[in-house]
Amino acid sequence: MKMDDNIDWNIFFDIHKDLPRQGCGRDKYTEKAFNMIPPIINPNILDIGCGPGLQTIHLAKISSGKIIGIDIHQPFLDQLNKLVKKEKLIKKISTINKSMFNMDFQKNFFGIIWAEGSIFIIGFERGLKEWKKYLKPKVFLAVHEMTWLKHNPPKAIRDYWNDVYPDINTIEYNLEIVSKCGYNLIDYFPLPEDAWWKFYYNPLEERLQKMRIKYINIKNAFDLIESEQKEIDLYRKNYKWYGSVFFIMQKI
Repeated sequence: MKMDDNIDWNIFFDIHKDLPRQGCGRDKYTEKAFNMIPPIINPNILDIGCGPGLQTIHLAKISSGKIIGIDIHQPFLDQLNKLVKKEKLIKKISTINKSMFNMDFQKNFFGIIWAEGSIFIIGFERGLKEWKKYLKPKVFLAVHEMTWLKHNPPKAIRDYWNDVYPDINTIEYNLEIVSKCGYNLIDYFPLPEDAWWKFYYNPLEERLQKMRIKYINIKNAFDLIESEQKEIDLYRKNYKWYGSVFFIMQKI
C-alpha cells in the first residue's frame, strides 16, 4: 500500500494496531540472515523501523549484543516494550521514538544495522548510503527490500508497484547498488511465501473484515481498507513475481 500524505493515519494505525508484525518475516528467516554474518562479539545493533519488534526480540535471543530499536509510532514501541519485559530482555533491548530520516547516533558506533522491510521508506540506495556512517569499519548491514523476483512481470502488478513503490527493482540491480554504496555482499535470499502469511497477511486480512463493519459508512476508511486488501490479493495471485529479498552485506 502506498505511503503518502493522503492517508488518514488514525485509520491506518487503527487497522494495524496490535498485529504481530507490520510486514513480512519470521524468526527462522531473521536467524538465517543473522547466521550469514561472521561471528561478532557483543555488537551494538541498531534495528531501524523495528515496529512491534518480533525480529528485535529474536535478534536479542540469538546474538550477544545489545539492541536499540527505533520507530516513529509509539504504540508499536509500547508493544515491543511489553514483549521485552515478558521475555526478560530489558538489559539487551532499548527503544527510541526516532525517525530514520533524523538519526543522530555516534558515527562508527554499531556493529550491525538491521532493517526488516523498512528501508523502502527512505529508499534502498539512500538508506545504504546514509546508514553507512553509523557502522564501524568492516561490519555489517542486513535489510530486506521489495524486489522483482522475475523479469517482465504482468502489467497489473507492474503498474501497481510502480505506483506504490516506484523504486522496486530486480535482484541484479540491487546488487549493483550494494557495491556502488561501498559494501561487499555476503549473501542474499528471497523471503519465501510463508514469511508473508502467518504473522502479517493472515492477521491483517482478519482485521480488515472487522474494519469494514466499523467504518462501513466512511469512504476514506473504506478506500484504505480496500487498498490493503488489494495488496494481499495481488500477492496471493502473483507471489512468484515479487517479494522481499534479504541482502546481507559488509561495510568496506
